[in-house]
Amino acid sequence: MQKLLKQKVTKNERDWILYDVGNSGYSLMLATILPIYFNHLAQQEHLSSAQYLAYWGYATSLITLFVGFIGPIFGSIADFQGMKKKLFILFLTIGIVGCYALNLAHSWWLLLIVYVISKLGYSSSLIFYDAMLTDITTKERYDNISSLGYAWGYIGSIVPFVLSIGLVLGRNAFHLSLTAAMILAFSITATWWLINSLPLLKVYEQKYYIPKQTAVLKNTFSRLKKTLKAIYHQKHIFYYLISFCLYIDGVNTIISMATAYGKALGLGDTDLLLALLVTQFVAFPATIVFARITKHFKTSTLIYVCLFAYVGITLFAVTLVHPIQFWMLAIFVGLFQGGIQGLSRSYFAGMIPASQSGEYFGILDVCGKGAAFLGTFLVSSVTQITNREQMGLGVLIIIFIAGLYFFHKSVKLKA
Repeated sequence: MQKLLKQKVTKNERDWILYDVGNSGYSLMLATILPIYFNHLAQQEHLSSAQYLAYWGYATSLITLFVGFIGPIFGSIADFQGMKKKLFILFLTIGIVGCYALNLAHSWWLLLIVYVISKLGYSSSLIFYDAMLTDITTKERYDNISSLGYAWGYIGSIVPFVLSIGLVLGRNAFHLSLTAAMILAFSITATWWLINSLPLLKVYEQKYYIPKQTAVLKNTFSRLKKTLKAIYHQKHIFYYLISFCLYIDGVNTIISMATAYGKALGLGDTDLLLALLVTQFVAFPATIVFARITKHFKTSTLIYVCLFAYVGITLFAVTLVHPIQFWMLAIFVGLFQGGIQGLSRSYFAGMIPASQSGEYFGILDVCGKGAAFLGTFLVSSVTQITNREQMGLGVLIIIFIAGLYFFHKSVKLKA
């Protein structure tokens, strides 16, 4: 373990990794604390557990659908000289300001609106952040640095999470209402995100770019059209995008709806939050292990391992009825979540031209976050129709198997 923690990184790589530390605190807050507060506000207005889960899923679907639409356009613009950093700052600001603005939402519908705006900024900032990978390190180090970003993000996110969870669960000792505790939690998370973003903003320089042109918007759509045609003819990339669209949809749906699912099953706040904290602790060393063993195994082989594991995880999740099972689920997810995220990012980065990383990652985003509309929408719809949370989650098994099929087609063509 000591060897794993002593991996050498450059200053640019370290500062890029730090952004994952900051934004992961926000991501963890969305997956744990915010759904609990939303559930509290929803209960005040007598929403059922099925309605609560459905509305949360619809809001998440709206975000991913919108980001999926704008991703390729802004990603293409980001490839022009000096634009990647500017767009990153724009959406980073929307995300952080939106996180602070959650303090002002005291009804379930207003909370959903602010949540949509804030997560829109967060999700969009990740397009440019992912595309920065080609600028801050060498191709040989993509797997290692990408996985380290997720690994340190998991462990770093625990800092604001522990502070926030202490305030929420121990609010009576501090003489705080749930609303007051949540306000402090949102503020801590936003500040943590901001602080860990500053080093990257200071050092980042766009190494690979397309020279500035007149009629930027016209050229953007023209370039995007050519790139889409090129992707269609490069079948290994085309099938990988379809595969990623499916399997990362399943991964992100589990992440975004885990707490809401557990809450709908009647699990207590303490069990939910602590189990998900275990996920972060497990994911840290597990993701670093994946980063290290890329030296000995093909990246595609490790992605196969993660995908088969997620099929098993989803099968197990469908049978979840007792709190101890949720703890087991948290451990299983932690073992593979960072691996599949980090390796998917680096695997794609190794396929594409560095000077078009923004455009390609924008397209990857439409396949990822845009496709997440399907997962959350299907889970929400099936849950609402059947009034059974397990039936809704079971849909993800089909999505993972389809993702495996197209990933295998991509690997065969790339070989």
